[in-house]
Amino acid sequence: MKTFYEDLATWWPLISPVGDYASEGAEIARMLRDRAPGAARVLELGCGGGHLAYHVRGDYDYVLSDLSPAMLALAEGLNPGCRCVVGDMRTLRLAERFDLVIIHDAIDYMVTESDLRAAFLTAHHHLRPGGVALFMPDCFSESFVPGTDISGGDQPDGRGARLFEWAEPPGPDGSVAVHYSFLLRSADGSVQSVYERHVVGLFPQTTWERLLAEVGFSVEAVPEHTDEDRPPRTFLLGKRGSA
Repeated sequence: MKTFYEDLATWWPLISPVGDYASEGAEIARMLRDRAPGAARVLELGCGGGHLAYHVRGDYDYVLSDLSPAMLALAEGLNPGCRCVVGDMRTLRLAERFDLVIIHDAIDYMVTESDLRAAFLTAHHHLRPGGVALFMPDCFSESFVPGTDISGGDQPDGRGARLFEWAEPPGPDGSVAVHYSFLLRSADGSVQSVYERHVVGLFPQTTWERLLAEVGFSVEAVPEHTDEDRPPRTFLLGKRGSA
């Protein structure tokens, strides 16, 4: 993942423009207000370039964390006033508690049940009693469909990026190989191509709910409402007990 999230980090605003997150961010912000109306402090794990936080942060005391320092630098620039912490969602341990923990699609990089459980433990650790964690996988095993997607954007200075994404059928261990091919146009008109292969985890919804319950969450599955041209997802809300 070094190419995508480190070497090409400065291209991220073109590969996945912040405006593309506006509708999703508004839905998530509404959901969080409904489920945790008194929340003041938020920790987002696996924040990437901070594009979701840009639409969700509002008046929250918002902390951003990501494994990639390069992506976190983008997130910090886009979200002034938000504190940024380099860390792995499986192992991060801050000496503070939050009302809300958010994990967007970076949770898909948890390839094994052990990885997934570790991320859930991190979320649980950082919540105050009664706090809520929101998990947003792209899909579960039941809803996964192999296929392709294209994204990207352009800048007035002539720079542009296009990303072609190809997700294969699940392998024998249930994981999914995803191929990323980039076409990157510099301001002088020159174009380069870059390729990288990623592996993501894929689990039944029942596995997610079982692991969340095992680490101490009460679980609620919430259907997403979206006006985007894609199937709605199912979000999982985990509430930490009062103890």
